[in-house]
Amino acid sequence: MYQIDLKHPIHIYFMGIGGISMSGLAEILHSKGFRVSGSDAKESDLTHILESKGIRVFYGQKAENLTDDIDVVVCTAAIRPDNPEYVRMQEMGLPHLTRAELLGQMMKFYELPIAISGTHGKTTTTSMISEMLLHADADPTLSIGGMLKSIGSNYRVGSDRYFVLEACEYTNSFLHFFPKIALILNVEEDHLDFFKDIRDIRSSFHRFAQILPADGTLIINGTIPDRKELTEDLSCRVLTYGPDASYDYYPEAISYDAFAHPSFTAVGPDGYRLQVTLHVPGEHNIYNALASIACGRLLSLSDETMVSALDSFGGTERRFEKKGEFNGVTVIDDYAHHPTEIRATLTAAQHCPHGKLWCVFQPHTYSRTKSFLKDFAQALSLADHVVLADIYAARETDDLGISSRTLQQEILALGKPCDYFPTFEAIEDFLKKNCTKNDLLITMGAGDVHLIGENLLS
Repeated sequence: MYQIDLKHPIHIYFMGIGGISMSGLAEILHSKGFRVSGSDAKESDLTHILESKGIRVFYGQKAENLTDDIDVVVCTAAIRPDNPEYVRMQEMGLPHLTRAELLGQMMKFYELPIAISGTHGKTTTTSMISEMLLHADADPTLSIGGMLKSIGSNYRVGSDRYFVLEACEYTNSFLHFFPKIALILNVEEDHLDFFKDIRDIRSSFHRFAQILPADGTLIINGTIPDRKELTEDLSCRVLTYGPDASYDYYPEAISYDAFAHPSFTAVGPDGYRLQVTLHVPGEHNIYNALASIACGRLLSLSDETMVSALDSFGGTERRFEKKGEFNGVTVIDDYAHHPTEIRATLTAAQHCPHGKLWCVFQPHTYSRTKSFLKDFAQALSLADHVVLADIYAARETDDLGISSRTLQQEILALGKPCDYFPTFEAIEDFLKKNCTKNDLLITMGAGDVHLIGENLLS
């Protein structure tokens, strides 16, 4: 495998440079003196940012984009073997790395790499830990799966001490990483277009935990079923968090304000207690914060720093993000695309002042929709009225005989009002006619469903 050296910059080419993670890595390497170029299917805010930094971006992936002066190519999981650039790369004999392999190699150059994994909550928890280090003036390097509002970006170039990043399990990518501290927030079925079943997923997370060195630490959600199967053979230190005193960290005295923002006392080992107030909604964020506090204490951050960081953290883009109001209707956008995430978001929304709770949902990938069809229906039924857009295919080409109409029938069978429209324009027209003052409208999904709310607001 080709090895990069952060102290010896080269010309590196990114296939799919406009992705949220790829763009951040491209900017980090560019800031360290690497010559960076790459391609993407279309223009976006992220590619415009890259271009403003002096990074060359090609639109449309063509063989002629690859030149003889490129030293190594980085590919996303979405790049297929018949991609013209990929074919040309093979013909030229250029070495190549996956995004995960590149990230793993970069981690080796940092004194204290911290990787946050889990089926849900990675971006929020990574952002919370990032805010703590920023408030401590620790100058961290960051790679986040969403835009962190306080830095206006999904990445930050800092010193060579701390590197905080999300660790995704899809295609076993996180098995290429080398963290000193790792977090496992939850382990559930997802990405079943790659994993065989939950046993396969659990095996992957177990192997991820085994990467930690003997002087490292795993922070893990203690409520994960059969958690000890994931931890009993580890040589590193293990810290747990959960809902009660049987775990190393747990919450007491939980209360919520009118917007579902929780306050609680974080309780830890040796009588540790910390009063915390969050400005992100929902019970699930209590546990994201607990995991972050456990990590912060490992880093010897002061209580004042952690409290201040969590108090100021208002979430990342597309995580229960208030977009504005139209005709007295509040518009929220959320990235939830798994039944557990949907349930958490809609449960939090029920604590917010509102008339009718509307959810406009865009399913993400045919395989996920088929695998969790009934779970999606149950979770979405927490809304008062559901509106469905077409499935966002992402990397998939086979519809597996599934569609949003299939999901609509499941929701209607539960007695919940549900409409389906094949275009965003039709959805927007329906919402303008039917949403009334004081209603709460949530656009939800990992695709481009956020455009519906933005169009209504414009």
